[in-house]
Amino acid sequence: QVELAESGGGSVQAGVSLRLSCRASGKFSRITTMGWYRQAPGYERDLVATIAEDGTTRYGDSVKGRFTISRDTAENAVILQMNNLKPEDTGPYYCGTGRVWYSHDTYSNAFWGRGTQVTVTA
Repeated sequence: QVELAESGGGSVQAGVSLRLSCRASGKFSRITTMGWYRQAPGYERDLVATIAEDGTTRYGDSVKGRFTISRDTAENAVILQMNNLKPEDTGPYYCGTGRVWYSHDTYSNAFWGRGTQVTVTA
C-alpha cells in the first residue's frame, strides 16, 4: 500500500503563488509517475501536471507556463509550484501516482491522496 500526504493548499488572491507538496510513504521500491490532478464539482478529474521517473513532464493546457512540477525521487515527493494563480484554478487538487512497484514482478496501479483545496479569488 502507498499513502500520499498532500500539503500546501489555501485561499489566495489572483496573481499570487502557492506551492503544493505530496510525499508518498509505504513499502515499495519505485513509483513510475507522480502528479497532480484537479476536479471541479460535477466534472471529471483533470490533469494539472505529472512527472515521470526520468523527469519527463506533462502539463494541462490551462497551466502551461504558470505551473512547474518537480520531483525528489529519493524522498518520494513531488512539488507543484503554482504561479500567477487565477480564479479558474480553484478546486481540490489531488496527488496521484502511476504504477507502483514492490518488487521486480509485483506492482499496483494508481494511488490517490485525499486532496488539498486551492481557492483563488479575483
